[in-house]
Amino acid sequence: MTDHKAELYASDLAVAIWRKASASGAEHDCVEIAENIPALIPVRDSKRPTGPVITFTAHAWRTFIAHLD
Repeated sequence: MTDHKAELYASDLAVAIWRKASASGAEHDCVEIAENIPALIPVRDSKRPTGPVITFTAHAWRTFIAHLD
């Protein structure tokens, strides 16, 4: 049995356009987000672009960002 959500998620990430955080240092040790995936905010470690991806809903991402200060 195939997990339909997993298939959609994988195809979404295949077309992700990643952007490094503006605060990325000279060594580029930062996070990247993909903003072109509807309903998801994928986040990954810029040092490991083929590594794991964490996804947030738009609401969860805004809440997370609001608590960083």
